[in-house]
Amino acid sequence: MPDTENTPRRPNILRRAWDAFWSPTGVLSTGFLLIAGFLAGIIFWGGFHWSLELTNTEEFCTSCHTMETNLSEYRQTVHYNNHSGVRAICSDCHVPHEWQYKMKAKIMAVKDVYHEVLGTISTPEKYEERRLEMASAVWRKMKTSDSRECRNCHAFEYMDFTLQETRAASNHQRAIDEGMTCIDCHQGIAHDLAPGYLEEYRHVVESLASAGDITPARMDLASIRTYLDAARD
Repeated sequence: MPDTENTPRRPNILRRAWDAFWSPTGVLSTGFLLIAGFLAGIIFWGGFHWSLELTNTEEFCTSCHTMETNLSEYRQTVHYNNHSGVRAICSDCHVPHEWQYKMKAKIMAVKDVYHEVLGTISTPEKYEERRLEMASAVWRKMKTSDSRECRNCHAFEYMDFTLQETRAASNHQRAIDEGMTCIDCHQGIAHDLAPGYLEEYRHVVESLASAGDITPARMDLASIRTYLDAARD
């Protein structure tokens, strides 16, 4: 029989870990520091998320006086007032839902603050002078993302063409057949269009296609012009 009285007992690993967890490290225990850090992380993340969502509100987006032109134009569109009462706000069209794209958009938006401080579009005249340039930047982003923000609400696979007007159903079917995207026909869906916008949009598409950023769709600019002219009437 082994001498159990003289055999040293094995240390209780769980007990030692528990004691170490709560043992003082300087002034505070490791356990307290970990729990406090965890709670601080929750508070930080909650505050960060709250701040991020605050910048997505319509009130925040239009708080700069240079956005007054955008706001007045947007209020005249179907995205602001419509028979269904479903309203899209600035962030629905300009801020992606996916985290990685959303953070990139937020970082890129810093340039808007920069231009607000500089007064780049601080007058109606300055705004009109740069309207086509600003629109072109948005078209480029939407074309390369396959109109990602549009598709958060609109998707070809959920459209019932039998309930659409003949012209709309025909154009949507053509878009599917030819690999086109929403912005190919709806450049001025929420804001006024500058003179020469179709030529500028064609330049955007051709430059993206030559750089290999998109697969160029067969674009009939005449039919797109007819569609947009009819949509504005």
